[in-house]
Amino acid sequence: MSVLPSLRICAPLNAVLAATGLVAVAALTTPDMSGRSRLALAAVLAVIWGIYLLELAEKLLRRRAGDVRDRTPAIAIDVLAVLVPLAAFLLVGTPDRSLYCAVWLLKPLRDSTFFPLLGRILTNEARNLIGVATVFGIVLFGVALAAYVIERDVQPQKFGSIPQAMWWAVVTLSTTGYGDAIPESFAGRVLAGAVMMSGIGIFALWAGILATGFYQEVRREDFVRNWQLVAAVPLFQKLGPATLVEIVRALRPRIVPAGAVICRKGETGDQMFFVVEGRVSVATPNPVELGPGAFFGEMALITGEPRSATVSATTVVSLLSLHSADFQMLCSSSPEIAEIIRKTALERRGAAPKG
Repeated sequence: MSVLPSLRICAPLNAVLAATGLVAVAALTTPDMSGRSRLALAAVLAVIWGIYLLELAEKLLRRRAGDVRDRTPAIAIDVLAVLVPLAAFLLVGTPDRSLYCAVWLLKPLRDSTFFPLLGRILTNEARNLIGVATVFGIVLFGVALAAYVIERDVQPQKFGSIPQAMWWAVVTLSTTGYGDAIPESFAGRVLAGAVMMSGIGIFALWAGILATGFYQEVRREDFVRNWQLVAAVPLFQKLGPATLVEIVRALRPRIVPAGAVICRKGETGDQMFFVVEGRVSVATPNPVELGPGAFFGEMALITGEPRSATVSATTVVSLLSLHSADFQMLCSSSPEIAEIIRKTALERRGAAPKG
């Protein structure tokens, strides 16, 4: 087991360090800055570089000791963050040295979960995205060819060749409209209108494909995470796959910090809870603690009465909540689970003090 001290920089601090360094890089490009200010900003960059150097050294030592928590691409980003500014300091002229610290743009990305998600989406939707890109290329060349034929005699300096006309086609298809090249003939303007409408449609297709890919990927991740949570509840472990899928769709995961109140006595009970991790305390005359696999809040769903006790989180708790409508669905699809829940509710009600 490694006994090396940890110098791991958390993701928020990593982002703050990178942002501070990039602000310093941008400020150093100001021409009328005083020498003292430049020296202070250079010192800030040096401190950040030193922190990154110590972090990299600690990670390399841990990796040598057998700790493989950091993936190779992440280590590669850390190496670039240290070596590129060092090489610039040793080999590049003074005015441009600080610009190479812009490689720190990569540092926040190493801990980001968005870019792996985006990579999976692009991989999954590559066929559709390439198809739309092919249509874009065909339309682009066809439009440039048409603009060349229509406008070459009217504006030879702007439409005198297909490559020149292609610049206008790109600007018009993207609906950017710089205004540096504008068709003057009636046919050219009709073409421009059609091209702008086509561009809107093509980019809408791209946006729709990516939006659908994001939705499907996020939904898939949520389903897998919820499945793992549901499978950890002993009450659901004997269910068949079809029933378990319905339960996964009905249950909603929730993380509650230690000390927070989950439900209060006297409230209307519209959901019950299953404990996946952590412990909760039920405030009764004889307080009860419930741990992983337990459930609570079912009595209000069964009887329709207000909640009979306040429940709070003893530790950080991972819960699954089941709303009343989904509770009725669960009772109809899994009578054995419904019977266990009802039996537990009656036992708890019978154990409660009278009066």
